[in-house]
Amino acid sequence: MASRHLSRSIAMQSLYEWDFWGRDDSKMEGIIETSIKEFGSGLEDTSFIHELINGVMEHLDKINEIIEKCAPEWPLEQVTIIDRNVLRIGIYELLWGKRDEVPPKVAINEAIELAKNFGGESSGRFINGVLGTIYREIGEPGKDETSKKDEVKEEEKSEKAIKKALFKKQTV
Repeated sequence: MASRHLSRSIAMQSLYEWDFWGRDDSKMEGIIETSIKEFGSGLEDTSFIHELINGVMEHLDKINEIIEKCAPEWPLEQVTIIDRNVLRIGIYELLWGKRDEVPPKVAINEAIELAKNFGGESSGRFINGVLGTIYREIGEPGKDETSKKDEVKEEEKSEKAIKKALFKKQTV
């Protein structure tokens, strides 16, 4: 499992426990350390876990408001704890995360994977629906950007076309 994916899982599990036990901010550091020991032994860099959790906690009121607006048929307290905290992480990454490190589509896909792994049968669809709505509302940043992989593929296609044209010229 990639370290960022594992970090998101640990952040989600930590936020779950914090939320379950009444959101006592003074206990969060202990929860994080316990989660890292239990689920991330061998994880060398835990800074991403702290970045996600601190970001969610810093923007919690705004994130909760966004969830309520984007899923009006689901009052926040009726959303399962797993889904609620997966959404919190996904929304934090979409709106306040470092887009050069985690593009919006990656943040959405990672949240969907967390929901599928830890949530209920329909969690992935629910998370996708809410985060997709937010993504469209913020103007779909990065939609038209090509990844390095796409750029390499385009370069390879161009090279093949040039070689094909040269080969054709030589055989004529």
